[in-house]
Amino acid sequence: MDGLVPTIPAPLLIRDYRAFWVARFFATIAGLMLVVVIGWQVYDIARATMTRDEAAFLLGMIGLAQFLPLFCLALVVGVIADRVDRRYIARAAVALEVGCAAVLGALALAGAVPLAALFVVAALLGVARAFQGPSMAALAPNLVPRELLPQAIALNSISWQAGAVIGPPLGAFLYAVSPATPYVVAAVLFAVTLVCLMIIRPVPRPAPSTLTPWRSLVEGIAYVRHNRVLLGAISLDLFAVLLGGATAMLPVYARDVLHVGVEGLGPLRAAPSLGAVMMAVLLASRPLKRHVGPVMFASVAVFGLATAVFGLSTSYPLSVVALIVLGAADAVSVFVRGSLIQLHTPDDMRGRVSSVSGLFISASNELGELESGLAARYIGTVPAVVAGGIGAIIVTGLWAWRFPQLRSADRFETQKPA
Repeated sequence: MDGLVPTIPAPLLIRDYRAFWVARFFATIAGLMLVVVIGWQVYDIARATMTRDEAAFLLGMIGLAQFLPLFCLALVVGVIADRVDRRYIARAAVALEVGCAAVLGALALAGAVPLAALFVVAALLGVARAFQGPSMAALAPNLVPRELLPQAIALNSISWQAGAVIGPPLGAFLYAVSPATPYVVAAVLFAVTLVCLMIIRPVPRPAPSTLTPWRSLVEGIAYVRHNRVLLGAISLDLFAVLLGGATAMLPVYARDVLHVGVEGLGPLRAAPSLGAVMMAVLLASRPLKRHVGPVMFASVAVFGLATAVFGLSTSYPLSVVALIVLGAADAVSVFVRGSLIQLHTPDDMRGRVSSVSGLFISASNELGELESGLAARYIGTVPAVVAGGIGAIIVTGLWAWRFPQLRSADRFETQKPA
């Protein structure tokens, strides 16, 4: 009978990591509720006076509004994350998210949410993410022993992806109840996240650097630039997701292509995360140990193919399946990239390197939304999504040729800085 008792993953037996995991889970639910509702409201408001493709362009502009603060702050925040207690930075960022959700909730309760307010809040959420991302990424490795780090990274992915499965349909459902409800619930969930972060005890910190902040920043960029494995992994994700930004156009597909409305938007937005959760559970129980480079390239190619299939689909079930496959493939890439970054970065540089990685990831997501919006405006929404998927496949081939160190990477631990 003992063999039938589920084994609790070792990192979750650690009190502070458990609080971190729960905080990440609730923050993800709340954050993606806001993403879904803000995206739907922007598109819905715009469609009252614009064509489908013109309204899709505004979805791209929402991505730009979130990216600009990330671009301006991400690298500087990385330096701060290596000099200031990472718990304090994460707490401040979540407090800002509480305020953003509360403001939108108050506006919705008052009767209307102006389009301008949605753009301003999107930019403020970009500020919060700029601080929260590097600080929490750099905090996680301090909460578990090094030998448990790959398992903790997989559990981090489970936390994020499980929240991402719950958040979008919950946001859509609550929006159908009333426009204010998802914002109020998001504010409460962010408040719970803040409480979880508050109970994490002080963690070991690297000795203060004697370098100037600018020199520290330059060293973080240089470390990534000279490590061909890390540079290849981070930049592959950047360009593949930049081109394959299908999720940015989901409000368009839900309303005007698949005709399933806001109720259908939630499952569509959750489908990639559902695929990612299933893959993350598999990776947590059976961590990837061999052929990490080739597996990463294969996963990005599958991501591009699934994007193209989704773009062409006019069937709701097929679209959901394509997005599930897309999410599962992306989860493999995220796991490999995250493990390489954390295992091959000195602790005193983790904040800076995480901020560089975060900037690339943010560029791929938010600029991917901008690229999709621009392409939809000029060539149409469906051709833009299909072309993006094909482009991701082409990028995979180019990067496999350009970064042989990553292509031939076999194990995580044997990879050394180039």
